[in-house]
Amino acid sequence: MNLRFKTRLALLNTAAGAVVTFLVFTVIYSVVHIMVYRHLDSEITSEGEEVLMNIRWKNDSLILNLLSENLEREHQQAEVSPTFLQVVDARGRLAFSSDNLLNDHLLFADSLTQPEFFSIVFKGKLIRQGQFPIINEQGKVLGQVDIGLPQGESTLVLDNLGIILCIAFPLMLLVLYFATYWAASRGIAPVIKLIRATGKIGDRNIHTRISLPGYQDEIFLLASTLNDLLARIEVSLNREKQITADISHELRTPVTSIRGMLEVLTRKTREPAQYEEKIKQVLLEVESLNRIIDQMLQLSRIDAGNLQIVKSSVYLARVIYGIKERWQQRMIERNIVLKVDIPKEVTVLADNGFLEIIIENLIGNAVKYGMENDPVICGWNSALQTLSITNNGTIIPKEQLPYLFNRFYRTDDSRSSQVQGHGLGLSIAKNLADLQQITIGVTSEQGKGTTFTLDFSN
Repeated sequence: MNLRFKTRLALLNTAAGAVVTFLVFTVIYSVVHIMVYRHLDSEITSEGEEVLMNIRWKNDSLILNLLSENLEREHQQAEVSPTFLQVVDARGRLAFSSDNLLNDHLLFADSLTQPEFFSIVFKGKLIRQGQFPIINEQGKVLGQVDIGLPQGESTLVLDNLGIILCIAFPLMLLVLYFATYWAASRGIAPVIKLIRATGKIGDRNIHTRISLPGYQDEIFLLASTLNDLLARIEVSLNREKQITADISHELRTPVTSIRGMLEVLTRKTREPAQYEEKIKQVLLEVESLNRIIDQMLQLSRIDAGNLQIVKSSVYLARVIYGIKERWQQRMIERNIVLKVDIPKEVTVLADNGFLEIIIENLIGNAVKYGMENDPVICGWNSALQTLSITNNGTIIPKEQLPYLFNRFYRTDDSRSSQVQGHGLGLSIAKNLADLQQITIGVTSEQGKGTTFTLDFSN
């Protein structure tokens, strides 16, 4: 059953109130019950003490003449609420009884050493009876006094109280439910306002923020949290829009180039060598498209968390020399030498395959943007456990350094240069480094060049 929140809240509070009210009513009834019977027992005790004061004994025999004289008027008349009295000797024989008992007698114990109180039905009426032992100076029980008082008024009080509590219980729960429902409606009104406000926010007006309430309570905290969430979503949406725009831009360039070359080939018949040259150019552009797609797939797997990192001891110099061989032709074209200043025995704890991708992106970046005829230097600092890759290319402005590892980000100089790139390599390197707890950083200073650093000390 789907109930509204305020209805469920009212029902839960009513259920809790029902339990508390039941316990309170039970305590009230119990206290009144105890007090009523304590009052009856007190009256019976007073009556019993008075009777015991009028009883005399000689040896083991009871003398009841004084008792008969003093209690004759009190116990021989028919009363609305009569007091029943009887005296029983040690043998269980009835020694005295008030005339209102007629031919009946009260219950009595065979051997009684302490006063006792209990309720019985006598002549169709509920009475409270007390039994008091008659004990002489030697501590011998000579008999007992039995006194009974009608419980009519006490029973009526308890019955009426029970009826009142039974009637009051559902009425109180009903009042409690409506009061709680009203309070819940007032209490969740700010939440309803938040729901309506957030329901109006979409991707077109994601910049809209929720008005904060005047009181700095939980609702204020909820609204602030929602505003922070909206801010993060806005950043993500803007980033996705920028990524989409950048992907379109990066893909458009090789596609446009391929289309242009094919259009040129179809305008007129050409020599086979010309066709071969253009086809090679098309293949180069297709390879560029493949690189973009591969890099996007790598980033997609990183984002999805589908990469399994398997760390082991990796010989750092061996990895770099393998990358050097793959980039040898490009370095020859740019007259760049890769200097490796790393002892062969140096090992780092990393995933071998992903570490190659990280370092190859950094070395490739240094080769592409490094100054021709200047070396790219790979050095190892054994004290700091860091690998540095330095080139003497164009200095990157300090304000652009924090954005180098963002997807599709390229500095203004690199965008305007003839260097091919898509702004994905450094982002992939940064993500793969983070997955392995490798810290990656960059500095760029005039006279010192641009240096990327991998910190393996973590």
